[in-house]
Amino acid sequence: MLEVFWCYQLLATRSLKDESMKVYDRLKNGTLDEARYAVSMIVGRDTRELTETGVTKAAVETVAENASDGVIAPMLYMAIGGVPLMFLYKGINTMDSMLGYKNDKYLYFGRIAAKLDDVANYIPARISGWLMVAGTVFTGMDTKNAAKIYKRDRRNHASPNSAQTEAAMAGALDVQLAGNAYYFGKLYEKPTIGDPIRPVEPEDIKRANRLMYAASILGVVVFGLLSAGIRFGLLR
Repeated sequence: MLEVFWCYQLLATRSLKDESMKVYDRLKNGTLDEARYAVSMIVGRDTRELTETGVTKAAVETVAENASDGVIAPMLYMAIGGVPLMFLYKGINTMDSMLGYKNDKYLYFGRIAAKLDDVANYIPARISGWLMVAGTVFTGMDTKNAAKIYKRDRRNHASPNSAQTEAAMAGALDVQLAGNAYYFGKLYEKPTIGDPIRPVEPEDIKRANRLMYAASILGVVVFGLLSAGIRFGLLR
Protein backbone atom coordinates (compact mmCIF):
# COMPACT_ATOMS: atom_id res chain seq x y z
CA MET A 1 0.00 0.00 0.00
CA LEU A 2 2.86 2.37 0.76
CA GLU A 3 4.28 1.86 -2.75
CA VAL A 4 0.86 2.60 -4.25
CA PHE A 5 0.72 5.86 -2.27
CA TRP A 6 4.20 6.85 -3.41
CA CYS A 7 3.35 6.14 -7.04
CA TYR A 8 0.18 8.21 -6.74
CA GLN A 9 2.11 11.12 -5.23
CA LEU A 10 4.75 11.11 -7.96
CA LEU A 11 2.33 11.28 -10.89
CA ALA A 12 1.29 14.86 -11.65
CA THR A 13 -1.75 14.26 -13.86
CA ARG A 14 -4.38 15.72 -11.54
CA SER A 15 -2.28 18.62 -10.26
CA LEU A 16 -1.28 19.55 -13.82
CA LYS A 17 -4.92 19.69 -14.83
CA ASP A 18 -5.97 21.61 -11.72
CA GLU A 19 -3.27 24.28 -12.04
CA SER A 20 -3.80 24.82 -15.77
CA MET A 21 -7.56 25.01 -15.29
CA LYS A 22 -7.03 27.83 -12.79
CA VAL A 23 -5.58 29.77 -15.72
CA TYR A 24 -8.60 28.86 -17.85
CA ASP A 25 -10.99 29.96 -15.10
CA ARG A 26 -9.29 33.36 -14.74
CA LEU A 27 -9.34 33.87 -18.52
CA LYS A 28 -13.06 33.11 -18.66
CA ASN A 29 -14.29 34.52 -15.36
CA GLY A 30 -11.60 36.87 -14.09
CA THR A 31 -9.19 39.49 -15.34
CA LEU A 32 -6.13 39.21 -17.57
CA ASP A 33 -3.91 40.17 -14.63
CA GLU A 34 -5.38 37.31 -12.60
CA ALA A 35 -4.77 34.92 -15.50
CA ARG A 36 -1.19 36.15 -15.78
CA TYR A 37 -0.67 35.49 -12.08
CA ALA A 38 -2.21 32.02 -12.35
CA VAL A 39 0.03 31.04 -15.26
CA SER A 40 3.09 32.49 -13.48
CA MET A 41 2.64 29.71 -10.92
CA ILE A 42 3.33 27.01 -13.52
CA VAL A 43 5.78 28.55 -16.01
CA GLY A 44 9.28 29.98 -15.78
CA ARG A 45 8.89 32.83 -18.29
CA ASP A 46 7.97 36.42 -17.46
CA THR A 47 4.19 36.77 -17.55
CA ARG A 48 3.48 40.41 -16.66
CA GLU A 49 3.17 41.55 -20.29
CA LEU A 50 1.52 38.46 -21.78
CA THR A 51 -1.62 38.93 -23.85
CA GLU A 52 -4.59 36.59 -23.47
CA THR A 53 -3.18 34.53 -26.33
CA GLY A 54 0.24 34.47 -24.67
CA VAL A 55 -1.23 33.31 -21.36
CA THR A 56 -3.21 30.57 -23.10
CA LYS A 57 -0.20 29.38 -25.09
CA ALA A 58 1.93 29.26 -21.95
CA ALA A 59 -0.65 27.09 -20.18
CA VAL A 60 -1.05 24.73 -23.15
CA GLU A 61 2.72 24.40 -23.56
CA THR A 62 3.08 23.60 -19.85
CA VAL A 63 0.45 20.87 -20.05
CA ALA A 64 2.19 19.42 -23.10
CA GLU A 65 5.73 19.48 -21.69
CA ASN A 66 4.79 18.27 -18.22
CA ALA A 67 2.68 15.45 -19.62
CA SER A 68 6.07 13.91 -20.38
CA ASP A 69 8.10 15.14 -17.37
CA GLY A 70 5.40 14.70 -14.75
CA VAL A 71 3.33 11.76 -15.99
CA ILE A 72 4.66 9.56 -18.80
CA ALA A 73 8.34 9.54 -17.77
CA PRO A 74 7.62 8.59 -14.11
CA MET A 75 5.29 5.83 -15.37
CA LEU A 76 8.01 4.41 -17.60
CA TYR A 77 10.60 4.38 -14.83
CA MET A 78 8.11 2.84 -12.43
CA ALA A 79 7.37 0.10 -14.97
CA ILE A 80 11.00 -0.85 -15.51
CA GLY A 81 12.49 -0.18 -12.06
CA GLY A 82 9.68 0.19 -9.54
CA VAL A 83 9.39 2.96 -6.98
CA PRO A 84 13.17 3.42 -6.40
CA LEU A 85 13.85 4.24 -10.07
CA MET A 86 10.76 6.44 -10.17
CA PHE A 87 12.07 8.39 -7.15
CA LEU A 88 15.49 8.75 -8.77
CA TYR A 89 13.96 10.16 -11.94
CA LYS A 90 11.76 12.61 -10.01
CA GLY A 91 14.80 13.78 -8.05
CA ILE A 92 16.67 14.54 -11.28
CA ASN A 93 13.64 16.25 -12.84
CA THR A 94 12.98 18.37 -9.74
CA MET A 95 16.65 19.37 -9.55
CA ASP A 96 16.45 20.56 -13.16
CA SER A 97 13.28 22.55 -12.42
CA MET A 98 14.96 24.27 -9.47
CA LEU A 99 18.49 24.79 -10.80
CA GLY A 100 18.48 24.37 -14.56
CA TYR A 101 17.82 27.96 -15.64
CA LYS A 102 20.21 29.86 -17.87
CA ASN A 103 21.32 33.35 -16.97
CA ASP A 104 24.60 35.22 -17.22
CA LYS A 105 25.41 35.07 -13.51
CA TYR A 106 24.62 31.38 -12.89
CA LEU A 107 25.26 29.91 -16.34
CA TYR A 108 27.08 26.82 -15.05
CA PHE A 109 25.27 26.40 -11.72
CA GLY A 110 22.44 24.25 -13.04
CA ARG A 111 24.15 22.74 -16.08
CA ILE A 112 24.71 19.28 -14.55
CA ALA A 113 21.07 19.09 -13.43
CA ALA A 114 19.87 20.18 -16.87
CA LYS A 115 22.05 17.68 -18.72
CA LEU A 116 21.04 14.84 -16.39
CA ASP A 117 17.41 15.68 -17.04
CA ASP A 118 18.00 15.73 -20.79
CA VAL A 119 19.40 12.20 -20.60
CA ALA A 120 16.70 10.90 -18.24
CA ASN A 121 13.90 12.31 -20.42
CA TYR A 122 15.34 11.49 -23.83
CA ILE A 123 13.41 8.26 -24.40
CA PRO A 124 10.29 9.15 -22.33
CA ALA A 125 9.81 12.42 -24.24
CA ARG A 126 9.71 10.60 -27.56
CA ILE A 127 7.36 7.95 -26.25
CA SER A 128 5.17 10.74 -24.88
CA GLY A 129 5.04 12.46 -28.25
CA TRP A 130 3.78 9.33 -29.98
CA LEU A 131 1.32 8.60 -27.16
CA MET A 132 -0.11 12.08 -27.70
CA VAL A 133 -0.43 11.47 -31.42
CA ALA A 134 -2.23 8.21 -30.66
CA GLY A 135 -4.38 9.97 -28.06
CA THR A 136 -5.88 12.22 -30.73
CA VAL A 137 -7.80 9.20 -32.03
CA PHE A 138 -9.74 9.03 -28.75
CA THR A 139 -10.25 12.78 -28.30
CA GLY A 140 -11.44 13.64 -31.81
CA MET A 141 -8.44 15.85 -32.54
CA ASP A 142 -6.39 16.16 -35.72
CA THR A 143 -4.39 12.91 -35.84
CA LYS A 144 -2.89 13.53 -39.27
CA ASN A 145 -1.65 17.01 -38.40
CA ALA A 146 -0.40 15.86 -34.98
CA ALA A 147 1.83 13.25 -36.65
CA LYS A 148 2.95 15.74 -39.31
CA ILE A 149 3.90 18.52 -36.89
CA TYR A 150 5.47 16.07 -34.45
CA LYS A 151 7.83 14.75 -37.10
CA ARG A 152 8.55 18.23 -38.48
CA ASP A 153 8.89 20.42 -35.35
CA ARG A 154 9.91 18.05 -32.54
CA ARG A 155 13.44 19.53 -32.56
CA ASN A 156 12.35 23.21 -32.53
CA HIS A 157 13.66 23.87 -29.03
CA ALA A 158 17.00 24.37 -27.30
CA SER A 159 16.18 21.31 -25.18
CA PRO A 160 16.30 17.99 -27.04
CA ASN A 161 13.09 16.94 -25.29
CA SER A 162 10.74 19.87 -24.69
CA ALA A 163 9.44 20.22 -28.25
CA GLN A 164 8.54 16.53 -28.53
CA THR A 165 5.18 16.82 -26.76
CA GLU A 166 4.67 20.47 -27.66
CA ALA A 167 4.87 19.56 -31.35
CA ALA A 168 2.34 16.76 -30.99
CA MET A 169 0.04 19.06 -29.01
CA ALA A 170 0.30 21.93 -31.51
CA GLY A 171 -0.50 19.61 -34.39
CA ALA A 172 -3.41 18.01 -32.57
CA LEU A 173 -4.94 21.40 -31.78
CA ASP A 174 -4.17 22.94 -35.20
CA VAL A 175 -2.45 25.91 -33.55
CA GLN A 176 1.01 27.43 -33.34
CA LEU A 177 2.87 27.31 -30.04
CA ALA A 178 6.27 28.46 -28.70
CA GLY A 179 8.06 31.44 -30.27
CA ASN A 180 9.92 34.27 -28.51
CA ALA A 181 9.60 34.65 -24.73
CA TYR A 182 11.04 36.77 -21.92
CA TYR A 183 12.93 35.17 -19.02
CA PHE A 184 14.24 37.33 -16.15
CA GLY A 185 13.65 40.43 -18.26
CA LYS A 186 15.64 39.18 -21.25
CA LEU A 187 14.11 38.28 -24.62
CA TYR A 188 14.95 34.80 -25.90
CA GLU A 189 14.27 34.19 -29.56
CA LYS A 190 12.76 30.74 -30.09
CA PRO A 191 11.36 28.99 -33.15
CA THR A 192 7.64 28.42 -33.39
CA ILE A 193 6.04 24.97 -33.23
CA GLY A 194 3.05 24.09 -35.39
CA ASP A 195 1.07 26.01 -37.99
CA PRO A 196 -1.48 28.77 -37.18
CA ILE A 197 -4.37 26.96 -38.82
CA ARG A 198 -6.64 28.70 -36.33
CA PRO A 199 -6.09 31.19 -33.48
CA VAL A 200 -5.24 29.96 -30.00
CA GLU A 201 -8.20 30.29 -27.60
CA PRO A 202 -8.77 29.59 -23.89
CA GLU A 203 -10.72 26.39 -24.71
CA ASP A 204 -7.41 24.96 -25.91
CA ILE A 205 -6.37 24.58 -22.27
CA LYS A 206 -9.28 22.18 -21.74
CA ARG A 207 -8.46 20.37 -24.98
CA ALA A 208 -4.81 20.08 -23.96
CA ASN A 209 -5.83 18.43 -20.70
CA ARG A 210 -8.07 15.95 -22.52
CA LEU A 211 -5.18 14.96 -24.74
CA MET A 212 -2.85 14.72 -21.75
CA TYR A 213 -5.29 12.34 -20.03
CA ALA A 214 -5.69 10.25 -23.20
CA ALA A 215 -1.92 9.91 -23.54
CA SER A 216 -1.66 9.04 -19.84
CA ILE A 217 -4.26 6.29 -20.09
CA LEU A 218 -2.48 4.87 -23.13
CA GLY A 219 0.73 5.05 -21.11
CA VAL A 220 -0.83 3.01 -18.30
CA VAL A 221 -1.75 0.30 -20.82
CA VAL A 222 1.63 0.27 -22.60
CA PHE A 223 3.75 0.42 -19.47
CA GLY A 224 1.52 -2.08 -17.67
CA LEU A 225 2.23 -4.56 -20.46
CA LEU A 226 5.92 -3.68 -20.30
CA SER A 227 6.05 -4.24 -16.55
CA ALA A 228 4.19 -7.54 -16.88
CA GLY A 229 6.63 -8.65 -19.58
CA ILE A 230 9.62 -7.80 -17.39
CA ARG A 231 8.19 -9.70 -14.43
CA PHE A 232 7.27 -12.68 -16.57
CA GLY A 233 10.78 -12.77 -17.98
CA LEU A 234 12.29 -12.68 -14.49
CA LEU A 235 9.99 -15.43 -13.27
CA ARG A 236 11.05 -17.66 -16.14
